[in-house]
Amino acid sequence: MASTGMQASKQHSLTTSMASDEDLQVYCQPCDEEGTRLPAHGYCTLCKEHLCKTCFTAHKINRLSKQHTLLDATSMPKVLQQPSTSNLTGITTGLTTTCLTHPKEMIKFYCNNHTELLCSVCLTLEHQGTSCKVDYIPDISCDIVDSKEYQLILKAVNTTSDQIQQMVQDVKGKTNQSNSSLKDALAEIKKFRQDIDKRLDELERQVENAAKVIEQENNKHLKEVETTCEDQTISLTTSSDKINQFNTSKQADKLFKELKLAEKTLKIVEEKTQQLSSYDIKQYNFKPNEEIVTQLKSSLGTLSQTTLDKECQSVQIKSRQSAHQGDICVKTSEDKETMCGISGITSLSSDTLVIADYHNMAVKMVDTSSQSVSDQLQLDGKPWDITRLTFTELAVTLPFIQTIQFISISSNKLKKRHAVKVGGDCHGISCYQGKLVVSFVNPAKLQILDMNGYLLTTIDGKNIFKNPYYVTSNSNAIYVSDVNMNILTKINWHCKVIGSYSRTGKPRGMALSEDGTVFVCDKERNVIEEILEDCSTGKVVLKTAKSPYAVCWCGETQKLYYSCYAEDEKVNNFLHIYKLS
Repeated sequence: MASTGMQASKQHSLTTSMASDEDLQVYCQPCDEEGTRLPAHGYCTLCKEHLCKTCFTAHKINRLSKQHTLLDATSMPKVLQQPSTSNLTGITTGLTTTCLTHPKEMIKFYCNNHTELLCSVCLTLEHQGTSCKVDYIPDISCDIVDSKEYQLILKAVNTTSDQIQQMVQDVKGKTNQSNSSLKDALAEIKKFRQDIDKRLDELERQVENAAKVIEQENNKHLKEVETTCEDQTISLTTSSDKINQFNTSKQADKLFKELKLAEKTLKIVEEKTQQLSSYDIKQYNFKPNEEIVTQLKSSLGTLSQTTLDKECQSVQIKSRQSAHQGDICVKTSEDKETMCGISGITSLSSDTLVIADYHNMAVKMVDTSSQSVSDQLQLDGKPWDITRLTFTELAVTLPFIQTIQFISISSNKLKKRHAVKVGGDCHGISCYQGKLVVSFVNPAKLQILDMNGYLLTTIDGKNIFKNPYYVTSNSNAIYVSDVNMNILTKINWHCKVIGSYSRTGKPRGMALSEDGTVFVCDKERNVIEEILEDCSTGKVVLKTAKSPYAVCWCGETQKLYYSCYAEDEKVNNFLHIYKLS
């Protein structure tokens, strides 16, 4: 209601201004729309607007308007030109969003090169260069209603919204499962502690029993010593008494005999004393088990982790039936070479693909509904692989000029954006959640970059791969196909090799399914194979492929698109389509 009122108010102001005496003085229309009334200094015949001195000067400088025909104050109309209803509607409804950088300015322009919405200040300060192609929004928005771009982006918004909601539910379920597993782990800790206590009690009883045995032996020896010594003391005392008695009574014969008996008794006592004294009586103290002490100083144990991601759950390769759905010719009149070289394929939607044509140095948009090429963009070098960044943005590798070219899609047209130079012959490229994974040869390596081409991580390919022609990625891992080592390598996002599949011939292009399995083109065996996400096993899904090279999977339609590289126009110039069920 507020917009309608504002529109009516402005329209009333414009019409009455021509009739009232006060408005015989003509005012600047752009400033008037912004709430400031300034006298008109001139008039633009193309924009049909009166302009103040500032707007008049800016109009002559601005690249988009400097070719317009301007009338000075003496030549301009003396009454305001009433805008048409459609123009007023465009002003009040389409161009009412303020610029985030310049809050007092309205967004009116669009830069195709930087894919940015601009106000007049942004345009003047940052996008006046010859490299920027800027359009006035009302001039290019007339065909946007119900357009394919509208349908694609709306579908992307809805799909992303559904994915976000699903992600919340998944995270909620996984969080509950994680918390439940923590409770189970704590219960296991308590049980483990009880087991430790029981074992310690058992070990303590073993030591106590051993101590009791030693104590019993000590007491037995002590008793033996006491008894023997007591008996020998009595014997010696008796002998001493007799010796003294016989010596006092001067009984020499008996004294002699008793002395000799005493000598034998002393030897016997001495032998028994030596025997008793030879018993090893020890002192004991406790020395803790250092292994137990060390363990108790560290921890009771660790909480081991296992992932709950869908991609990591064990899956089985489906038994698939394949049905040929036709072939799409991608050869165009713009091609300079007689034979195409489709080295990369990516999907924008269920009915739109974009391919990299290596031989013709081009990127082509393919409409699968009409089975034709709907647009073609020439590049500065031969493209190798291509990936979708968003529903309206792409990135393609140009290995021989060591460049990644970024491409935008607007009004179903492919347009070059900025390009980023890289350090090597870039071949494979894949995008997942704002990160680009790029494979290089000579030397072999992987690099992870952000969406602007800024280098985040480098994975040295030494001892891992030699010619990593293609890469693909998901939340769980990065998959690399190596044509020289004849192997598919799985690397996690921490740059560690976590799996490999070596039962392929010459692996080329790859595509991931929604189940996490990997479709791989095997040029040597003329098959396309589906491999489990853990690289443990694989199964051939297409045996009719002739030198398959690049592949793309559409989960929505369950269709597999692939190209061939066989030096045969009848094969190379077509995208081949199979439905897998």
